[in-house]
Amino acid sequence: MSMLNVVLVNPEIPHNTGAAGRLCLATGARLHLIKPLGFSIDDRQVKRAGLDYWKDVDLCLWENWEAFTDSVAAEAGVYLLTTKTDQAYWDVEFKDGDYIVFGPETRGLPESMLESNAGQCLTIPMQAGSTRSLNLATTVGIVLYEAVRQTGLS
Repeated sequence: MSMLNVVLVNPEIPHNTGAAGRLCLATGARLHLIKPLGFSIDDRQVKRAGLDYWKDVDLCLWENWEAFTDSVAAEAGVYLLTTKTDQAYWDVEFKDGDYIVFGPETRGLPESMLESNAGQCLTIPMQAGSTRSLNLATTVGIVLYEAVRQTGLS
């Protein structure tokens, strides 16, 4: 089955996770959540953000980053979103089966993860001095739809 993968590492805000789930459902992507989560996935706020679609989201729940990475096929691209790189997300050639990884809302992905995957770090360029970062669900939407555009998987 053709699909892209959205990975939320330690998400903290249920509304953002629900909105990301809805984006995944709309694009046929799989949503991966990596524990610990800042809420219960049964939380009514997650369901409210995903509306009545949450039950239909293709969801994988992982105990930790290592368990997740052990499951990833060697040929899959794994791209980490961060404000700490200059490589724009549109400069990557996404392909079927790729993983797009997003960190927790309040702190982003750990520096050690970014350093060990420096070649796979991507950013959404923003006007200098405008804002520190974008909302998680907004970021998922921007990058996921570029990957869908490139792969034609929608």
